[in-house]
Amino acid sequence: MQGAVFLLVLLGAISGREALHLIHLPATSSVAENSPPETPVHKFSVNLSASLSPVTAGLPLIINTSPLTDAFKVNALSGLDFEVVTTGKEELDFETGPNIFDLQIYVKDGVGVTDLQILTVQVTDVNEPPQFQGNLAKGLDLYIVEGANPGFIYQVEAFDPEDTSRNIPLSYFLIVPSVNFGMSANGTLFSTKEFDFEAGHKSFHLGAGVRDGQGLEASTALRVNIVNVNDEAPRFTSSARVYTIPEELASGTIVANITAEDPDDKGSTGFLLYSITTANSYFMINQWTGTIQVAHRLDRDAGHLRQNPTISLEVLVKDRPSGGQENRMQITFIVEDINDNPATCTRSTFSVMVPERAAKGTLLLDLNKFCFDDDSKAPNNQFNFTTPSGVGSGGRFSQDPAGSGKIVLIGDLDYENSSNLAAGNKYTVIIQVQDVALPYYKNNIYIYILTKPENEFPLVFDRPSYVFEVSELRPARTRVGQVHASDKDFPQSRVVYSISTGGASLQYPNIFWINPQTGELQLVTRADYETTPVYILRIQATNSEDTSTVTVTVNVLEENDEKPVCTPDSYFLAIPVDLQVGTNIQNFKLTCTDLDSSPQSFRYSIGSGNVNGHFTFSPNAGSNITSLFLMTRFDYASGLDKIWNYKLLVYVTDDNLLSGRKKAQAHVETGTVTLSISVIPHPTTAVTTTPRPKIIYQVLRKNIYSPSAWYVPFVLTLGSILLLGLLVSLLVLLAKTIHRRCPRKTEKLKKPPAEKGETKNTKPEILVETIQLSSVFDGEAIDPVTGAVYEFNSNTGARKWKDLSTQMPRWKEPRPQGAAPSRAVTVTVEGAGRPPRSIGEQDGLSGKAPTEDASPGSRNQDGKLGTPKSRSPDLPSRASPRLLPDEPLTFGYGIMFLSRVDCWEAP
Repeated sequence: MQGAVFLLVLLGAISGREALHLIHLPATSSVAENSPPETPVHKFSVNLSASLSPVTAGLPLIINTSPLTDAFKVNALSGLDFEVVTTGKEELDFETGPNIFDLQIYVKDGVGVTDLQILTVQVTDVNEPPQFQGNLAKGLDLYIVEGANPGFIYQVEAFDPEDTSRNIPLSYFLIVPSVNFGMSANGTLFSTKEFDFEAGHKSFHLGAGVRDGQGLEASTALRVNIVNVNDEAPRFTSSARVYTIPEELASGTIVANITAEDPDDKGSTGFLLYSITTANSYFMINQWTGTIQVAHRLDRDAGHLRQNPTISLEVLVKDRPSGGQENRMQITFIVEDINDNPATCTRSTFSVMVPERAAKGTLLLDLNKFCFDDDSKAPNNQFNFTTPSGVGSGGRFSQDPAGSGKIVLIGDLDYENSSNLAAGNKYTVIIQVQDVALPYYKNNIYIYILTKPENEFPLVFDRPSYVFEVSELRPARTRVGQVHASDKDFPQSRVVYSISTGGASLQYPNIFWINPQTGELQLVTRADYETTPVYILRIQATNSEDTSTVTVTVNVLEENDEKPVCTPDSYFLAIPVDLQVGTNIQNFKLTCTDLDSSPQSFRYSIGSGNVNGHFTFSPNAGSNITSLFLMTRFDYASGLDKIWNYKLLVYVTDDNLLSGRKKAQAHVETGTVTLSISVIPHPTTAVTTTPRPKIIYQVLRKNIYSPSAWYVPFVLTLGSILLLGLLVSLLVLLAKTIHRRCPRKTEKLKKPPAEKGETKNTKPEILVETIQLSSVFDGEAIDPVTGAVYEFNSNTGARKWKDLSTQMPRWKEPRPQGAAPSRAVTVTVEGAGRPPRSIGEQDGLSGKAPTEDASPGSRNQDGKLGTPKSRSPDLPSRASPRLLPDEPLTFGYGIMFLSRVDCWEAP
């Protein structure tokens, strides 16, 4: 077969015949707006290829339009002649819709030769008559109140479809002139007189017209209704004013009928309201009909009726509950006396509730406890009871003994018994109480006996279990099924249904809802087969006595409800203008997935944006991976192509495996992908020596923070804090090391005396000196530490030991040969804040010193200053002041103790 086709193609090439192509296309044609279906637009023909292979059935065909429309189709005329006509599916409106359509007409023959041409259709403008809008176009009812002054009623408005800016005025008029109404040229409808509803003017029919500047007209119907106003008072039509009635009439007995009419609504009394304005307790009036009934017992022989049997009432009639018109009338009732002293009972009616399983012979009621006779003497005050009667009482109730008034049960009261159900399980027993003497007055006693039902049968469902099916495409409130439960007890109590367990999903606590009254099971939201294919529910039915449960299984039917999802779903591509046909554009591929469809079910098509059909996908169906190819060259030089930036909308449909019949019935899902393609043109100027410029593809990437990468700033912050802590610890260790390895310098410096005005140290220090005092000591005291006696000056506070030779032994510090003479020393002692003073050299210091017990700073056996127990061993002892027995000592203002001794050489 392929060899034969090749031979035919070769023969055609040799014979010089042309390839398959469309004649009279491309072309431009026009069609009038609002054209009816099958309106001819453009005729064209098909020139067969050299193989003379016929055109494929169903072609030529409009495969794409810009903009998208279903307003056109291709009809075959005869042989190879065809015609583009309108379909009528979309209205062609010059004013509101697109005016130009580009139709891509595609043809293919039996050997696969194709051609694609464009037909441009222009929609031409046609003058259209004016139009009324909304309800006014269908006819409008207008209302005016009777008695209203003549004037404005309604503003009629229309529009001209040709006048989109609404600037050209229209002319309005009444089609049939009226003496009662008029219409101005701008559409104002007005009345010329007042209307009276009661006079017969209830409605008027008018025709309103509108005309544009070219004489085209339109019309609509108007009905003006006159609204009745309540302006007339009601009038009584009943003539009787005095009524005579007997006493002891039963409650509810009609004793009078008051009638009236309203002139505003002649012949009708349905809108009148009656009432009795006089305060009374004997009568009541029906507010709708005007009938007066007995509301209370009329006893002529008791109360105020014994002195005055006349009752006067005022009847009021109104035509509305509040406001409106009203009228009043006086009527009189005369109560006549009758013989009304029979034997009576405190109650005339009794209601008895009897359980349905009560035993025969049960006493139901004893009337002797309620009945009496006002007569005071026998036999007038004696009475008895007649034989019980009434519907349904025979064979069920009786007196025992006869005439005693004791009602007992003699029959069966089973609630479910058919005969008892026919009687409604309600029985009426009528007994008369009568005097035993003339004139045998009698009174009826009504006993209503009701059977009390008892729970004898359980509540059960009509099935042991239920199985329902529902499609996963069904929306919320879809009916899934219905359950029903009942019991054999009567009366049937209301059954309430509820879901006790089951039906939960990931997003909802229960995706089912059951109607508590009917038991109908409905969806709360759509079921998902992929999440849960089967739901097992436990339905509970409850009435006033019992509870029953049943298992309901709901099978979710799988449907195609997932759209294809493609990666990427949007992309930007840049291609050169001279890209070769058949090239996979930048090796771009679409990879699509569908949760409920196979990879072979995908079908790819390009919607809007593929102007001139430059782009296509291959394969276009049967695979979940497809590539974008250039189908036809770009032709900007001839003006065929004018667009440099294409935005393609790609449709991915999962119906490839469905046949035509199944595809029309099946549920198909479609996903979309957006592709932006930029065509890069040639440079406008070029140097002959410059090589052809290369195409550089530049991909712009933006670093956009994603909420899913929250851990990145967290790790950076945590690492910064740890690094800062490590740095601080290293600095602390470095400072400690420097402090240990670099002690204070011990240079022999002369400490300068403090000058006047110089800032003192934060910690006060006192320099105690050993000086020759010339003060006068006027007091003495014992030192609490050493027990020695010292003298002091009460004014200056100066102190000195008293008679040191008698208080402590003298001592002399041995001095080695060649030792340097003693130098000045400074002793720092905590005490009162006196200014420090320096100590000069002393001539004639003795080497003797007191014993260890005489001073806190005693010397050891070697002649050096010792360290008492209370003294810190860290104090330096290389130089200390030498105390002589004959030298006075100044202590300051407190007890002296040694804290630090600084020594330096005198200059």
